[in-house]
Amino acid sequence: MPLPQAFAGRLRLPAVAAPMFLVSGPDLVVETCRAGVIGTFPALNQRTSDGLAAWIEEIEARLAAAGDTAAPYGINLIVHRSNPRLQADLEIVVARRVPLVITSLGAAREVVEAVHSYGGLVFHDVISRRHAEKAAEAGVDGIIAVAAGAGGHAGTLSPFALVAEIREVFAGTILLGGAISTGAHVAAARALGADLAYLGTRFIATREAMVSEAQKRMILESRALDVIYTPDISGVNANFLRPSIRAAGLDPDALPPHRVLDMASEAKAWKSIWSAGHGVGSISDIPGAGALCGRLIAEYRAAVAALAAEPFAAG
Repeated sequence: MPLPQAFAGRLRLPAVAAPMFLVSGPDLVVETCRAGVIGTFPALNQRTSDGLAAWIEEIEARLAAAGDTAAPYGINLIVHRSNPRLQADLEIVVARRVPLVITSLGAAREVVEAVHSYGGLVFHDVISRRHAEKAAEAGVDGIIAVAAGAGGHAGTLSPFALVAEIREVFAGTILLGGAISTGAHVAAARALGADLAYLGTRFIATREAMVSEAQKRMILESRALDVIYTPDISGVNANFLRPSIRAAGLDPDALPPHRVLDMASEAKAWKSIWSAGHGVGSISDIPGAGALCGRLIAEYRAAVAALAAEPFAAG
């Protein structure tokens, strides 16, 4: 299974801390990268393109002290007609030679070519084989299989089905997201055929996440049944916490329709109504991101060792 050469020797865990809207920022990115896990953030978590450039400079300066031992970082770009900042943010990404770009809501060849022009990599998130085929045609280096149970904008397919179908049409790097919260889950993703695991919700409950303590506590108190999958918050199907919907004065089972995605109004919707994946049931504490990565690494190694020692593994 292919892992980009640019990542060789720089990862202690085959995993990415996913870019989470209104959650991921420089502190979370730097701490995960220092621990050997790819750290990422959405460009739109900064209110302006100038602010994005400042964040990139900060992250690069803080990671420079770690030298080659730090994992690469990445930025998420929303490739959708309602994102007025795409071109300006892309120009900054190219100028700063950001190592990894994660694209969402549109696989655009021009974005891929711009990032490839300086040797960067592009991963694109998908929820179906059809979207994977389009991403492959656009020339992406990796495809993120956003399976059932993932936080944020997610799909409904089983990871067993989605990873297998993507592999049929794509020979590059495959990432798997959806209810991955432990190192054993990362090992399971690898066993399933993914090259990297994609963890989001687990990193909301960290000290570095840019959210309120109330939101972090709700992650700890919630279980999979507290997650609702609906297009009626932002216009695209996504997973949200029922308690946060109720706290916003809405009935999660009788939401008013919201059928059109508009990035200009996305922040307002997600600020008070909180997203999470089915993996909330595996989360019980709020550690520092570096400590969490260390735990995930230990759990991953233990899971791999246990599988190798399993009697059926020897044939």
